[in-house]
Amino acid sequence: MVRASAVAEKAGVTSVSIVASGFMRQGGAVAKALGVENLALAEYPGLPMIDSKEELRRKVEDVLVGNVVRGLTMPARDAVKPVEPGPKDTVFRGTLEEVQEFFYDNLWTDGLPIMPPTLDRVAEFLRFTGRSPDEVIGVLLPENREATVWNVAVNGVMAGCRPQYMPVLVAIVEAIAEPEFRIEDAGSTPGWEPLVIVNGPIVKELDFNYGSGAMRVGRQANTSIGRFLRLYMRNVPGLRIPPGATDKGTFAQSFNVVLAENEDAIAELGWQTFGVDRGFKAGENVVTVQSVISISPPAYTGGEKPIDHLATLAELIGHRSMAYKTGSAAHFGRFHPLFVLSPSVAGVLARGGWTKDDIRRYLYETVREPATILETIQRGLTSHRFCAAVEQGILSKDFCLSTDPNRLVPVFLRPDWIGVVVSGDPGRNQCKGYVQNHKQGVPVSKRVEPRSRGRLAGQCQASSR
Repeated sequence: MVRASAVAEKAGVTSVSIVASGFMRQGGAVAKALGVENLALAEYPGLPMIDSKEELRRKVEDVLVGNVVRGLTMPARDAVKPVEPGPKDTVFRGTLEEVQEFFYDNLWTDGLPIMPPTLDRVAEFLRFTGRSPDEVIGVLLPENREATVWNVAVNGVMAGCRPQYMPVLVAIVEAIAEPEFRIEDAGSTPGWEPLVIVNGPIVKELDFNYGSGAMRVGRQANTSIGRFLRLYMRNVPGLRIPPGATDKGTFAQSFNVVLAENEDAIAELGWQTFGVDRGFKAGENVVTVQSVISISPPAYTGGEKPIDHLATLAELIGHRSMAYKTGSAAHFGRFHPLFVLSPSVAGVLARGGWTKDDIRRYLYETVREPATILETIQRGLTSHRFCAAVEQGILSKDFCLSTDPNRLVPVFLRPDWIGVVVSGDPGRNQCKGYVQNHKQGVPVSKRVEPRSRGRLAGQCQASSR
C-alpha cells in the first residue's frame, strides 16, 4: 500500500496509507527510498487482527478517521536522495579491526567479520565475468538501488567468496532482480529467507557439498555464496532489521547455505535434474532462488516399497509442515513447496518405477485437508475463501467441488509447482520439506554460462534462459 501511495504522490495524486503502529517506521523508510518525503501515513493504533470488533470500531471512529483526514491535508514532498560513495571511492582506511567496526556501524555487514572489498580484490572478481562492471542488472526495491556487476563483486568479496564464484553470484542477482521474484517483499513479517539451488557441472567444478551435511556450514562454496545473497539483500535492496527498519520479519530465520543437487545420484536413478525441471537442458549450469518460510523436521522413512516412503512424506511433510500455508497461498495464487530427498529414499522410489512427476501427482492428490481448517488457520492474515478463488479463476475446481465446509481440498495448489531435489547423505533415509511463501520469492532460475569450456577458471558470464 505504501508503494502505491508513493507512486500516486509522485503523479500528483493525494493519497493516504493506513498502517498499523508496528509498520509506521518501515512505511516511512520505504516511501523515502521511493522518493517521497513525509508521505501521509494514517496510523491504526495497535494490531487490528487481535482487536475485538468493538475495539476495532472504536479505534476506527476515534483515531483512524482523524489520522486519515490529517494525512489528506498534509502535503508530501520529494525526498532528498542521500549521497552515496561512487563505485571506486575509498570509503575508509584503517586496520582490519577498524574496518570491521566502520562497516558494522554503517549497517553494511551481517554482524560477522567481512573481507575488506579493496579495489584489487574486486578487480580479481571482475576477471571472471565478461560483463562490464557498470552494467545495471536491475533496480531493486525497497530502497530503489541499482544492482550492478560491480556491486555484485564487492559483496562477493565481503562474503568471503572465491573470485571463481563470480558467474554464480551474477546469476543469483539476475534471479532476484526479476520482478516476479518480488525482492521488495523479503522484509515481510514471515521473515522468509532466499534459498539458492545449484545444478550442473558447476556443482563439482566449484566444489559444492551435495552429500552428508549438504546444508551445513563448512564448505566454502555453499556457505560463502549463501552468505553473499543475504549481504547483497542488505546492502543493495536495503533489507535491514532495525535500526534499518526495512525488514519487518517478526522472528525471521537464517540458513545461508546453498543447496546443491546430487547429479550423480540423479543419473543413476534415471530421473531428470531440478535444473531440467525448471526448463533447462541437461548439463547446463543453473541457479534457482526461491523463498523459504520454514523447514520441516527431518522425515525418516522406511520400507522396500515406494508407497511406504511416500505415505510418511505425505503425512510428516505434507500435512504437518505444509498445510498451514495453503490458505494464504491460495489467496495469493502461488505456492512452490520443495521436497528434498536423500539419494537412498529417491532410489527406492525410482526402482519402484516412480518419476518425479508421479511423486508430485501423488502428493497433490493425497495430501488434503478439510477446507474449513485451512481457511481458519489463516484468519490472522486473510479472510480468504477457496470457492471465491475458484470463481475468480485463481484456483482449480478441486478446491470447490461442493460448498461443504468439511470437504477435503488439496494442500498443494498445483502438482507441477512442487519441487523435488535429490541431495544429502546417501547413507541415511531422511527427507525434508521447505515451505515457500506464496507469491513472495517464487522460484526464479538463471543459466550460468562459462565463456570457456572446462573448469570455471577463466572469464565467465551469466545470462537468463
